[in-house]
Amino acid sequence: MILWSFLVLLGLLIFSIPVAVTILGVSFFIDFFYSPFPLSLALGEVLWSSSNNFLLIAIPFFIFLGQILVQTGIASTTYRALESWLSWLPGGLLHANIGAATFFAATSGSSVATAATVGTIALPQAKSLGYDEKLFAGSIAAGGTLGIMIPPSINLIIYGFLTQTSVPKLFVAGLVPGILLAAFFIVATAILCVMFPKLGGPSKRYTWRQRFRGVVELGPVFLLFVIIVGSIYLGWATPTEAAALGSVYTLVLAQYKGVLRWSMVMKAMQSTIRTTAMIMLIIMAAYFLNFVLSSSGVGGHLKDLIVGLNLGPYGSIFIIFGIYLILGCFIETLSLMIITIPIVVPIVTGLGFDPVWFGIFLILMIELALITPPVGLNLYVVQGVRARGSAFNDVLFGASFYVILMMLFGVLLVFVPQLALFLPSLM
Repeated sequence: MILWSFLVLLGLLIFSIPVAVTILGVSFFIDFFYSPFPLSLALGEVLWSSSNNFLLIAIPFFIFLGQILVQTGIASTTYRALESWLSWLPGGLLHANIGAATFFAATSGSSVATAATVGTIALPQAKSLGYDEKLFAGSIAAGGTLGIMIPPSINLIIYGFLTQTSVPKLFVAGLVPGILLAAFFIVATAILCVMFPKLGGPSKRYTWRQRFRGVVELGPVFLLFVIIVGSIYLGWATPTEAAALGSVYTLVLAQYKGVLRWSMVMKAMQSTIRTTAMIMLIIMAAYFLNFVLSSSGVGGHLKDLIVGLNLGPYGSIFIIFGIYLILGCFIETLSLMIITIPIVVPIVTGLGFDPVWFGIFLILMIELALITPPVGLNLYVVQGVRARGSAFNDVLFGASFYVILMMLFGVLLVFVPQLALFLPSLM
């Protein structure tokens, strides 16, 4: 059953069938061939119950917030401000790429939006300043992945909803690993550029006056992060309420800067509606797949299979690590996350792992999938904003360095789970 279901899943994805339809197709396949009673009769009730949840209203708010930030040009000023603080390091603007991606990720919650925005701002400078275009493009693609770990994160909301895990705890749990991973990128990039100076570009020096002027530019964006994460952490607001506050604040900030236009708001709303509709349909389909898998006993069979290997909890988690690395090369990230959660999470919690910790570990695996070919979405986003005629292999080669770093960080996260669990334990 598992083998045939997986083949049906891959077959539908290969033929570019929409993800939500693919998930429903696999659900009906399992129901028709392997269920002793017709699970499809519960389709209406399952779809309604999965969509009728207050938590999910946070998704369109966070998408709208990110759209306004992109369209108002606030991201550009963020990049310039961080450039003044980080470009003195060996590697120069490579660190500004990672820093800006981290900062923008903490407000937009979208990896693709982060990679596209930073790439549009930074890439034109790479060739003129003598940077190695491979590593330069790779740093943007990898930095963009942080958008789904550092709160607010739409992916963490979806994980929390599907697994009934506290979203506030997931948001707080992603904070330390996200910042540490960004620091890991910066330190490793600096060491690499010291060893091979030709990979980096000229380091820039700024006066303290210029740097503090940059802090003033970063202040409003940092305040947005404090409003969202701080209100959740202190218990003053739910994730949905914090998302609404963040959206209102972003509109006020755009008006204060004199860049808010009605046409811009309408464009952001239209994009929000399209993206939300796509995500919600996938969530509803995934909820039905979850129902079918649990009713047909697939989760229990897989758990018995992995436990039967007698590898112990850590051996089993590294088997799951390897499975995600392989699947991430062929399945789009949101699809990979939603398809595997109903199967993998019961196994992981049955092995004694904390669901909050696994949520962060899973997000790291999804981040890896964003920069591993042939389906790594961030790779195509960065390539899309590069000059025409640029080789796609350059982005692949540059991102491979950060793939290795993320795999090492994944091993660290397995053996030091308190990196993710320390802050939630204080809530």
